Amino acid sequence: MTDRMALSLAQADPDVAAALDHETLRQHEGLEMIASENFVSEAVLEAAGSIFTNKYAEGYPGRRYYGGCEYADVVENLARDRAKQIFGGEHVNVQPHSGSQANASAYAAVLQTGDTILGLDLAHGGHLTHGHRLSFSGKLYRPTFYQVRRDTELIDYDELEAIAVREKPKAIIGGGSAYPRLWDFARMRQIAEKVGAFYIFDMAHIAGLVAGGVHPSPVPHAHITTTTTHKTLRGPRAGLILCGQDLAAAVDKAVFPGQQGGPLMHIVAAKAVAFAEALRPEFRTYAAQTVANAKVLASSLQEAGFRIISGGTDNHLMLVDVFEKGILGSEAELALGNAGITVNKNSIPYDTNPPLKPSGIRVGTPALTTRGMKEPEMRQIATWISKALDARNDDAALERIRGDVAELANQFPLYAWKRAPLAVGV
Repeated sequence: MTDRMALSLAQADPDVAAALDHETLRQHEGLEMIASENFVSEAVLEAAGSIFTNKYAEGYPGRRYYGGCEYADVVENLARDRAKQIFGGEHVNVQPHSGSQANASAYAAVLQTGDTILGLDLAHGGHLTHGHRLSFSGKLYRPTFYQVRRDTELIDYDELEAIAVREKPKAIIGGGSAYPRLWDFARMRQIAEKVGAFYIFDMAHIAGLVAGGVHPSPVPHAHITTTTTHKTLRGPRAGLILCGQDLAAAVDKAVFPGQQGGPLMHIVAAKAVAFAEALRPEFRTYAAQTVANAKVLASSLQEAGFRIISGGTDNHLMLVDVFEKGILGSEAELALGNAGITVNKNSIPYDTNPPLKPSGIRVGTPALTTRGMKEPEMRQIATWISKALDARNDDAALERIRGDVAELANQFPLYAWKRAPLAVGV
């Protein structure tokens, strides 16, 4: 063994090791409330950091372009079979490196450059890859958009149908990054059929809720369903595509060689582990608690005087209108961060402020639920959020809240081997 192979991370690169230690402490002592974030299990961490990172495996199980892939085939087949068990799709591709690449592959499987797509407006809860002008989706295709109603802040499916009839899209895209309500999958499929469009649903945010049986599934309705494998699904940061057998070959070709080369086999292995976890009864309990926590958090914030977009939530996230209290979303994000509560600034429907200084924040419960927090903690956190925003210019007050936050967080440790606070920054 060479000296290089024998060195620990701390020996080989103390700067990166220190950053990892500080990040571990940050995650342990703070409250992660970004709706797209979660904490994987130690088993998923182990697989993601495994020796499979050394292996190229271009192609698919049984049809590789490299030798030595017999065990890569084992973990990829496990991931595929388990994803089918979870979601019920006829065909699954577990190779996409991210949700964005999953979407790019889904579009490439059924669209040609210049085709019209119809997605939820980013400013109304959609995602960059659903047609935004700065994304590949807005550059390769002709994007059109549907929005939420101004009065209810819910999707108006009659208006969506009218837009589809007028614009004649080749694909209608459902799903988003900041929509807190249920989707009418059947109605969207009917609209797609009416105008001769493919129906593609991006369930990245709700996949874990679907897996846990607490949210309806788009898979029986959509021609193609895409998702990330992290967020509520609680796996590694990567992507996944489900479709009918009729589109299987087109999807597989769009992923490889269309969008990417060799899959990240260490991440595919981690997906397999996460999917096994999602098939266990306790995952259903987790998913139900995630939604219950979100509902209590939303109602507690309403009781504290905040306006919740659409009046509440049906899933794991909520949008909070902080500008109604004279606070920009960027100011709220900073103040809460100083109090040990991590959220992200977010536009709200019909926002009059720019994207980097929007009117809202997005708040989610998946990560805190993973740590074991329940309704009483949500009520306490809502109180801290309210106090921190009221005291956003008072550093001493924010520091006091940060201490209370750390005390709560220490009662819900992340990993057994990180129970004791790390001695970093001293």
